[in-house]
Amino acid sequence: MAQKQPSDYGAQNITVLEGLAAVRKRPGMYIGTTDVAGLHHLVKEIVDNSIDEAMAGYCTDIDVTINTDGSISIEDNGRGIPVDIVEKTGKSGLETVLTVLHAGGKFGDGGGYKVSGGLHGVGASVVNALSSWMKAEVFRDGKVHALEFKVGAPQGPLKVTGETEKNGTRITFMPDEDIFESIEFDFETIMSRLRQQAYLTKGVSIKLKDLRSGLANQFYFEGGIMSYVHHLNESKEVIGSIFYLDKTVEEGTIEIAMQYTNSFNDQVLTFANTIHTPEGGMHLTGYRSALTRTLNSYARTSGLLKEKDDNLTADDVREGLTAIISVKVADPQFEGQTKSKLGNSEIRTAVENIFGQFFAQYLDENPSEAKAIFAKCALAARARMAARAARDAIVRKGALEGMTLPGKLADCSSKDPKNSELFLVEGDSAGGSAKQGRNRETQAILPLKGKILNVEQARMDKILGFAEIKALIIALGTGIGETFDISKLRYDRIVIMTDADVDGAHIRTLLLTLFYRHLRPVIDGGHLFIAQPPLYKLEQNKKVLYAYSPEEMEMLKNSFANPEKVHPQRYKGLGEMNPEQLWETTMDPDKRSLLCVSIEDAEIADKVFETLMGSEVAPRKKFIQAHAKAVQNLDI
Repeated sequence: MAQKQPSDYGAQNITVLEGLAAVRKRPGMYIGTTDVAGLHHLVKEIVDNSIDEAMAGYCTDIDVTINTDGSISIEDNGRGIPVDIVEKTGKSGLETVLTVLHAGGKFGDGGGYKVSGGLHGVGASVVNALSSWMKAEVFRDGKVHALEFKVGAPQGPLKVTGETEKNGTRITFMPDEDIFESIEFDFETIMSRLRQQAYLTKGVSIKLKDLRSGLANQFYFEGGIMSYVHHLNESKEVIGSIFYLDKTVEEGTIEIAMQYTNSFNDQVLTFANTIHTPEGGMHLTGYRSALTRTLNSYARTSGLLKEKDDNLTADDVREGLTAIISVKVADPQFEGQTKSKLGNSEIRTAVENIFGQFFAQYLDENPSEAKAIFAKCALAARARMAARAARDAIVRKGALEGMTLPGKLADCSSKDPKNSELFLVEGDSAGGSAKQGRNRETQAILPLKGKILNVEQARMDKILGFAEIKALIIALGTGIGETFDISKLRYDRIVIMTDADVDGAHIRTLLLTLFYRHLRPVIDGGHLFIAQPPLYKLEQNKKVLYAYSPEEMEMLKNSFANPEKVHPQRYKGLGEMNPEQLWETTMDPDKRSLLCVSIEDAEIADKVFETLMGSEVAPRKKFIQAHAKAVQNLDI
């Protein structure tokens, strides 16, 4: 075949996106997504600028206000963005910062910040580009300077609109509804982020007001990340006191707070220049290395570990650990604009050396706490070996390797994971209907008998010994624990399908706990879903409609010729539907409604699972009392 000549492809096909047009064309490159998470990322970008002022020592108060029209204002009492002319752009500093990518006071040796989170100089200008309008006000030199924008474009020159005695900056913006799936800010989401920032920037007062609802909150923590660890461990049984380290060295400032608990799960959060690094990085690597080495060294020298004993592993010393690692460095190397991982190799060595030194001293000075921590880690080690023995026994039988799929699994005929989905169904009755009503080529059914084990309060050896969980792990094909491999997932969609009653909700929560604690990449990859079966069936003559809420049921009544003679049937369980009804309402890809399970805030998710599924009763009772009024359609 002759190769086509590229005669129709020339310079006229090259598009150059000027200014902020590139941001509007590809917003995901700058804020990750355009969903609710991306929307709230805008707030983070502006707040981070105020936090940078606080870290530089110029700001003590930050006020965030959700306005009645849905816009949001962020004001600080820092120095105020410069308003004099920038020689290179010929524009005021304020207009330059808000309209030019990679412009700001955080570059080079002569920059306005020794340490900052916003190093790329795109945060404020990106927010401006993705807003339908923005108003920037700067309070400095006794004057109020104001500049307004529409879709990133200045609406006239910088103006002096009044006099003032205060210093600082106020940015008010309205996200563009043409860009985002929703432009409604969530009070709880913003509150969680601001609380975190207040913990990481001790001595700074951060206020949040929602003028739509009247809700308000204020955060101020002298204890910094020590207070943060205390907050995270509120519903846990703790071991010893909180270890705390705050040390400035040539490589930067290292701040670490940690405390062990009797939980089986660890919660370690890392930050660089107050920016959360969910994927960790060099600071986390240095910390973990020093933690394992220091505990083993102490155990050896104190005789807690005998000559014949194996060393504790990294997994052993992490069980039940709550820790915050916060570093501040002059030139952090982040991966991507969303800054999920820190790459500075020098901070790894600094954290490893400094933390190792101070933690060893802490163990020597607190022998009773050191013994309690070692006992916790040693118990984890014994459980690890028991779990390995249990897993090896299963592997020897070929089960976890997928050689023998569970007998009750009705698998699909397709061997392509991308075209396959697995329904986790409550009970044999619903399982029977699902098996008969499914698309056999692409849909697999795994009935679960009764309630599975609460893995929040169980170690791996006990988890692997639970038949229903073992059947689920085998069906997924990924393995669990040390052997977990997401690339071996046999189905692209895992659908939890339980009854619309209290027992169904409980089973769903138990399954979510299992996936969150031990199969987390399934959630992170967008593979886990919750089915939405109908609550009501409305029938008159041969006309049948299904309603998924009481409100929808009342509305659908009006579509019948004679509503008075419509008597809705309330479905208590999936087993009440015949195979055709289950397919039509809940399993047919063309008609069904599925909820994709996602984790927008791992800290909140962790706390909810610990509260609802942990061993402490008081926090669970408090949670239920606080949320009882929000519960609808409760069937007991």
